[in-house]
Amino acid sequence: MRQIIAGNWKMYGRLADVAAYTGAIKAAPAHVSLLICPPFILLDRFATALKGSSIALGAQDCHATPDGAHTGDIAAPMLAEAGATHVILGHSERRENHGETNAVVKAKAEAAQTAGLIPIICVGEAEAERNAGEAGHVVRTQLAHSLPENFTGIVAYEPVWAIGTGRTPAEADVTAMHAEIRAALIARLGADGQSINILYGGSVKPDNAARLLALPEVGGALVGGASLKAEDLLAIAAAAPRR
Repeated sequence: MRQIIAGNWKMYGRLADVAAYTGAIKAAPAHVSLLICPPFILLDRFATALKGSSIALGAQDCHATPDGAHTGDIAAPMLAEAGATHVILGHSERRENHGETNAVVKAKAEAAQTAGLIPIICVGEAEAERNAGEAGHVVRTQLAHSLPENFTGIVAYEPVWAIGTGRTPAEADVTAMHAEIRAALIARLGADGQSINILYGGSVKPDNAARLLALPEVGGALVGGASLKAEDLLAIAAAAPRR
């Protein structure tokens, strides 16, 4: 399975950053699929700069309806018109900071797929939930209630306690959770569940990328802070195994 390396810029970046960054990441290795998810305001500029390249463009959220009186929100068809092909949904920062429930994430994923976008559905447990032995239950519940019935996207496992902290789970724990996610996808989607990329996210950096990306069922990485520097994202991409 070809690995996907997705860079989530979160609320960082300026227009002045785009030209140098896109020029650098065009040197990405050919054995991975590279995806950049900048803030909404930068989507059009990125789309222009990446035109003709193999690098895909994603957004960080969308609304569940195609239009309407929703001040400050962005509809999935708008993202597609701006050049996006993917959209991150259900990130823990959206779930926590904006109170997004599994039902909200599912509705957004349905809207994304209707607009022709590929949803990247994020799941992951808090540290207290892991310490209580509930990590598997939490993630299975999120999957069961966040994925549309006809889901054709990507899943990203991001333990909440590892995001931006510099901490990562033990390799055995990553392997176990990815195996559990794969089993849940197959149970839900049949054979189609076998071909869905499951990304790992949570303090992925150049110095730990090779060992994380080599683990069974890890189909790539959702990279936060390290994606802001082109050289770091390229190093992570280069660390991905050839499968």
